[in-house]
Amino acid sequence: MNKLVLVAAILAAFAGSIAHAEDAKPEEKKPDNELSFNAALSSDYRFRGISQSRFDPALSAGADYTHNPTGFYLGTWVSTIKWIKDIPGGGASVEVDLYGGKRGEIVKDVSYDVGVLTYYYPSNHLQPNANTTEIYGQIGYGAAYVKYSNSLTNAFGASDSKNSGYLDVGLNIDAPMGVTVNLHAGHQTIKSHSEASYTDFKIGATKDFGFATGSVAIIGTDAPDNGFYVTPSGKNTGKNGVVFSISKTF
Repeated sequence: MNKLVLVAAILAAFAGSIAHAEDAKPEEKKPDNELSFNAALSSDYRFRGISQSRFDPALSAGADYTHNPTGFYLGTWVSTIKWIKDIPGGGASVEVDLYGGKRGEIVKDVSYDVGVLTYYYPSNHLQPNANTTEIYGQIGYGAAYVKYSNSLTNAFGASDSKNSGYLDVGLNIDAPMGVTVNLHAGHQTIKSHSEASYTDFKIGATKDFGFATGSVAIIGTDAPDNGFYVTPSGKNTGKNGVVFSISKTF
C-alpha cells in the first residue's frame, strides 16, 4: 500500500497539470512567483515523534518559493538539533532541509504533492553519514491526507537502510474560534533494522493570532525504553510529551 500512495501521487501530478487551470476566480488568483519566510520557537523539536533536540527548545527558520501557475516549489528549512552530538564522531548542531516538488489539485477537494527532500547535517562525521534524501508523494482529500516517503540513501545514519519508508496519515479539522485540530499517525520502517521501526502519533491544536501562530500538541511513539532511540544517559527520545511552539510566516 505504501508505495502505491507514492506512485498514485506521482501520476496525479501529471494529471493535475492539465486539469482545472481555469477554475480559479480572478480575485483568488495568486501572484505567479511567491516567496515566503518562516521562523519558529518550539519547546522540543520532534521529527516523526522522536525528539531531535533532546527535549530542549529549538529555533528554526525557512524560506519557500512557489511558481503558482505550475505548482512547482523549492524551499529550505533550518533547525537547531542535539541528537547527533550523543553519537561518537558526531558534532552537527543544526539540520538543514532542502526540498523541491510539485503540488496542485486533481479535482475539487482532491490534491497531490510530490517531491524530493534532503536532510543535511553539516559536519556530522558519522559512518554511515547521517545525511538522508527521500522522495515523497501525498494525496489529500479535503482535510485529510496520506503521504509516503521513501529513502534513496541510508536513513539518518543507519547502515544498509536504503529504501526505508515512512507512512504519514493526518487530518486537520477546523474548530470554533479559529482553532485547527491536528491529528496524525505515522509508521517509520528502517530497512535491515527492525528494532528501529516504530509508530508515532500527534494530537494537537493550532491557532493563528495574527501576530503569530501558536500550537500545542501531545506527541509520542511506541519506541521501547531500551531501544534504538534511547540516549547514552538512558532517556527515551520517543516518549510521550507535550510540545508548544510559536511561529510566524511573512
